[in-house]
Amino acid sequence: MAESETHLIAFFNSVRNQSGNPELNGIRESDYELELVSALKSCSSLKAITPGQQIHALVLKTGHDSNIFVNNSLISMYAKCGHMGTAEALFGTLSRFDAVSWNIMLGAFVKSGQLDDARQLFDKMLEKGCVAYTTMIMGLAQNGRWSEAIALFKDMRVMGVTLNNVTMASVISSYIHVGGISDAGVLHGLAIKLGLRDFVLVSTNLLHFYCVRSSLKDARKLFNQMPEKNIVSWNVLLNGYSKAGLLDLATDLFAKIPGKDVVSWGTIIDAYVQIGGLTEALMLYRAMLSAGLGPNDVMIVDLVSACGGQMAISEGEQLHATIVKTGFDCYDFIQSTIIHFYSACRKIDLACLQFEVACKAHIASWNALTSGFIRNGMLGQARQLFDRMPERDVFSWSSIISGYSQDGHANVALELFRNMVAAGIQPNEITMVSVLSAIASLGVLKDAKWADEYIKSNSIPLNDNLIAALIDAYAKCGSISNALDVFSRVRDKVTTVSPWNAIICGLAVHGHAALSLTLFEALGRSRIQPNSITFIGVLTACCHGGLVEAGEKYFKNMKNVYKISPNIKHYGCMVDLLGRAGRLQQAEEMIRNMPMEADVVIWGTLLAASTTHGDVERGERAAERLASLDKSHGASRVLLRNLFADAGRWEDVLGVQKATHGQVMIRTDQSINQQSCGNVEYPTRVHLVNEEPLRHMSQPILQSGQLITANHST
Repeated sequence: MAESETHLIAFFNSVRNQSGNPELNGIRESDYELELVSALKSCSSLKAITPGQQIHALVLKTGHDSNIFVNNSLISMYAKCGHMGTAEALFGTLSRFDAVSWNIMLGAFVKSGQLDDARQLFDKMLEKGCVAYTTMIMGLAQNGRWSEAIALFKDMRVMGVTLNNVTMASVISSYIHVGGISDAGVLHGLAIKLGLRDFVLVSTNLLHFYCVRSSLKDARKLFNQMPEKNIVSWNVLLNGYSKAGLLDLATDLFAKIPGKDVVSWGTIIDAYVQIGGLTEALMLYRAMLSAGLGPNDVMIVDLVSACGGQMAISEGEQLHATIVKTGFDCYDFIQSTIIHFYSACRKIDLACLQFEVACKAHIASWNALTSGFIRNGMLGQARQLFDRMPERDVFSWSSIISGYSQDGHANVALELFRNMVAAGIQPNEITMVSVLSAIASLGVLKDAKWADEYIKSNSIPLNDNLIAALIDAYAKCGSISNALDVFSRVRDKVTTVSPWNAIICGLAVHGHAALSLTLFEALGRSRIQPNSITFIGVLTACCHGGLVEAGEKYFKNMKNVYKISPNIKHYGCMVDLLGRAGRLQQAEEMIRNMPMEADVVIWGTLLAASTTHGDVERGERAAERLASLDKSHGASRVLLRNLFADAGRWEDVLGVQKATHGQVMIRTDQSINQQSCGNVEYPTRVHLVNEEPLRHMSQPILQSGQLITANHST
């Protein structure tokens, strides 16, 4: 039996043995008041409202309702038992107040979440001490009203009220969330001045502030100076290292943590997940289980999501079994994570099965399966599920809009967006990325400008993905000046390479090679690292500018300096660059030395260049390889016939004609009409009748523009 419960029983037994006035039973008044206060305290800790009400009746009967200490205890008891109305009414009937009365009622309002009532009471207080300020600041900070907490802190300083460690910790937490002090050292200095730094609560919050501001050297220095560290202190620094990608330092610190808890394990596991180290993350997970700790829901979601990202079906299924065993599958976000996992692993039937057993009241499960269908190219099924949804939120709409946008149905995507707004759902930045992608594919400038204005007027946050989508939309709608204007406004605020990629690629496609490369050089002077898409834009700029030597230099630096392995699109850009310059032998050698097999695009690029420069033998070889990859490639046949026609090899022209089984009209004049095919221009000598247009001859330069559409986070 708990001590409070024992004490309460003893009090009521004592009351039964007494009669009338306590003094007649040989009990001093002061001792009896202490017994009442102590009994009410026991009721508060037990949240025992009925005994508390009985004691209240006893207080009224014995005339102790005029005692301020008893009244304060009654107010506290009612508040802690959740009877705020009674507590407030009792407070309002007091004829005499002291500072404790005000602070008890203020604390009761704060703990019950009645912050506006608390602030009104606080403003009425004639004397506000450290306890009142601290209670109010802490309540505001814990409820996300950080600016108000900071304003109250400044008022506290002006009034000369001394801070305590709880006040200081709440103030630091508020500044972390709202900014205003970029240097955590300012608050650190104040904590030292007030003698509060050595409190573990204060030093841990300062540690968090340094980590959030990426001042990890200062964080480690403070950590080493802390006279006392708890597990939260260790975990804060560990999380700082992990979020900064300093895996070696994180691993070293993790090994030194005394009494690791599940948060410690979860943080280091997530650090490996973030760099794609699923094997290491699962090894740590097994080590945690061996240490006698079980996973929490956050860790499970992290690991299952990672398994989905790497299509680790076996490992994910084992984690699914753990979820069922531990009962975590009752949570809606866990259910949706499992659906996402099976969808990502192309096990859409299992995703559907999980959806069937999941709670249909959870909209997250509906959203997960909808996006799963889209991910697996099943747009029709996604739309059917979307239409069946009992309710839809912003994620539901964003998923289906994204699906239609990515599938080339731009008009349907925009129509769905209009329906979403009409339904009263406020779009977010994810929605607008898909909307801008649809607008970019349609190429209508007025729509791009409308979307830009819509984002501003609705205060939709401009994250890096949305910035990149807006730049891309303007560029593809033909207004590189608007694209540059957007980039110039946000250039110093972006933290990822996506917006840089969008403007570099946009400038390159529009033929502004010099400016595109100038921005690439500026990117190199920033702290943001380029990625493979960046070099698509750079090499495209070199192609359009005829900058062969520069292109070769960037291609080499890509591997040697930036440690980025070129993919087939980068090789395609280089083949195009060399082919345009007439360096066909070098282009062919590059194709044959590629670490991967050349595709239709690359052989088509070489064939087009051979046609332009009249290299019949090389063109024939390219055409043969094209035919082996795609026998129905109409554009290659046209190029080959033109090549033979320019060389006067009419028998070969007729041979190609027979192979096509189509009617061919040959122009024997020497007119040089230019027919655009992708981004390649070649002399038109032959017009096809009853054949498809030359739209199959796409070029890597065109494709580079498509790399920066809906998903800019690559």
